[in-house]
Amino acid sequence: MGHTYQLAIIGAGPAGIATAVESYVLGMRDIILLEKDENHNATIRKFYKESKRVDKDWKGQKVELDGTIYFMDGTKESTLDFFDQLLDNDVLELRTHTEVQKIVKQEDALEVFIAGGSIRARYVVVTIGRMGKPNKPDYKIPPSIKNQIHFTLDACGAGEKIMVVGGGDSAIEYAVELCGRNDVTICYRRGTFRRANPTNQADIERVVNNGSVRALLNTEIVELESESGKVKTIFSDGSSEIFDRIVYAIGGTTPSGFLQSSGIREEDGKPVHDENYQTNVPGLFVAGDITQESGGSIALGLNHGFAIANYVKTLSE
Repeated sequence: MGHTYQLAIIGAGPAGIATAVESYVLGMRDIILLEKDENHNATIRKFYKESKRVDKDWKGQKVELDGTIYFMDGTKESTLDFFDQLLDNDVLELRTHTEVQKIVKQEDALEVFIAGGSIRARYVVVTIGRMGKPNKPDYKIPPSIKNQIHFTLDACGAGEKIMVVGGGDSAIEYAVELCGRNDVTICYRRGTFRRANPTNQADIERVVNNGSVRALLNTEIVELESESGKVKTIFSDGSSEIFDRIVYAIGGTTPSGFLQSSGIREEDGKPVHDENYQTNVPGLFVAGDITQESGGSIALGLNHGFAIANYVKTLSE
């Protein structure tokens, strides 16, 4: 508490790292990055399958990069390597295993509360992602089957009957990844997979056509039950089916409780901010996935970091 950082950044994903790097380029030196997981870019590490494509123009969004960081299309592995290199020079302080509880505006700084204490900073940027809090279904998950309900592929074995729920890129990639060694069904409430990128659309069409994946379209689950140690899914038309596991890939949500405890106003599920990404709390900014409807664009996150760095520099002069 005796030291006040010039800039504290919450979340070491693309937007957080970009904010730190661009601020350093502009001459800021007293910067700390706070990350609740054990390493940077936890969302990419946890939710992206091996060799998953990572596109600059996510979902076809054409984004021109504004700052000094030049990001190109690649894979999960090359993207993590890219951000590793940005952090290699050790000029930025990255503190992992540090979860922020709330932020409180003080007279001359912002106090960032963490387990066991707090830190102070003149400016704070919140760049936590939506996938850090994956969406869960509206219906109840019985405690007896909670170990068979997942949001990643980590617990999935071979030879199982698995349903993947969702119709976006992650859901398709999960289904394609699993179908070589499992009996896989993908359940989506809409009639097509048009939300997915062209490569994934082609992949899901291929595995459905060759019988590797069964697609249940225009179908919704309304209830889950436990039956003989397995998951019984009950659909909106009254039919039911039993699976060994269910994997949900239905996006993520804004952490509203955290935003509210920090005094940040929300509208339509997103934090309110001005053209410089400053919230209603002076000196407190938001960037990256948390500001977007569906999140996911690394290029937009990089641009947010560049814009915030430049604006904070003007405030500091």
